[in-house]
Amino acid sequence: MRIPVFSELQPQEKKTFALHFSYSIIEGILAGLIALNEFVFVKSLLGTSYQMSVLFQFSTLVFLVLIFFSTFLRQIRDKKRLLRRTALLTRLPLLLLYFFPRSPEQLAGDTVYHYLFLAIFLVYFLANPIVFPSINLFLKNAYSHEHFGKFYSYATTANKIVMMVTTFIYGWALDADNYIFVYMFPVAALLGVLSITLLSMIPYRDDDTTPKKHGLWEGIRQSVAEMISILIKNVPYRHYQTGFMFYGFGFMGSFTVIILFWDHGLGLNYSSVAFYRNAYNLLAILILPFFGGLIGSIDPRRFAVISFLSMAAYIFTLILTQHYDSYTEFWGITLYHTLIFYILFHGIFAATMVLMWSIGSAYFCTPAEAGIYQSIHLGLTALRALFAPLLGVLFYELWGFTVAFSISITSLLIGSTIMWWSELKHPLTKKSLLK
Repeated sequence: MRIPVFSELQPQEKKTFALHFSYSIIEGILAGLIALNEFVFVKSLLGTSYQMSVLFQFSTLVFLVLIFFSTFLRQIRDKKRLLRRTALLTRLPLLLLYFFPRSPEQLAGDTVYHYLFLAIFLVYFLANPIVFPSINLFLKNAYSHEHFGKFYSYATTANKIVMMVTTFIYGWALDADNYIFVYMFPVAALLGVLSITLLSMIPYRDDDTTPKKHGLWEGIRQSVAEMISILIKNVPYRHYQTGFMFYGFGFMGSFTVIILFWDHGLGLNYSSVAFYRNAYNLLAILILPFFGGLIGSIDPRRFAVISFLSMAAYIFTLILTQHYDSYTEFWGITLYHTLIFYILFHGIFAATMVLMWSIGSAYFCTPAEAGIYQSIHLGLTALRALFAPLLGVLFYELWGFTVAFSISITSLLIGSTIMWWSELKHPLTKKSLLK
């Protein structure tokens, strides 16, 4: 795979990459803090398993906004100002975490601080329905097709490196002080405002296809009708989203259960959880450039099969760990031997899914349609978030870790089968891949 030389880029691409790269670096710091959020909620804030699943739900449930209001978002011509206002409204509430108590006695039971923590991060995640489609829209218009996937993977690699370092330091700090988050997140509030502001500076000019303004109900009707129309007419994309529904159920249904498995099943400390996250992210960093080039050269559905199966494999290693629980301890970290394979397969999953989930939809449409196609993708993500995380916890409480994990694996295998079948029956032409 040929690596593009920075000097060969057009001026607009150079500026875009510099801003996108800077945005990714700062977001890597925030992602490193958010990576341990659910574990912090259970271990330090003493929240319940269902409250923790709701915290995870918020990260994707907010995309329901896109199903009903995508038309309103598209008709806003000054998207740069929208992003900057979003930064202030959604990031500054993190400052409130400085006033949280710092003792288990004040956090035990059904305390108001649990709900305040949930509310703060609901507001934080409300930025995503605006920011994520904007990234696709801005970058797809600023980068050439040749550079889109590659330079997205470079920025994502930098993001993961920073996230990995941040997660390691944050995990170590949490073991030293379980309530260090009350100092970390106020700093994150200011960094969050800066990162989205940098994103808003990427060169972008709205075209003449911006929809006319509509009233509330007409706008909602048009948003839903447009999404349904695309899913009906674009058969490969419909199959792609169908496969993603089964993947999403497997991912969301297992995510909160895995957090509970770290704490209740294995009794891991913060440093150990940070180690596993860093280990698979390190592998993802090493292989991201390869997959960044691959995603533009093969059918996106085949790429999705690689991602789905790697996740099924790493969940299976968790089942094995319950039966083969030998481990090694070093530097306060507990490394289960079977989880070495968890790290391997999760690394492949992390490298592929960050590309598949973020820009996969863009390969089914023209550059001008990238925003709406990503909005559909995110909106459907929110639909499965309504039930999948809670069902995962329910399956765990009814039948234990093994059954809950097995249900997720089955769902991932179904999603993989749909993607594979769809590519065989409705292949994308080379021309469509180069739209």
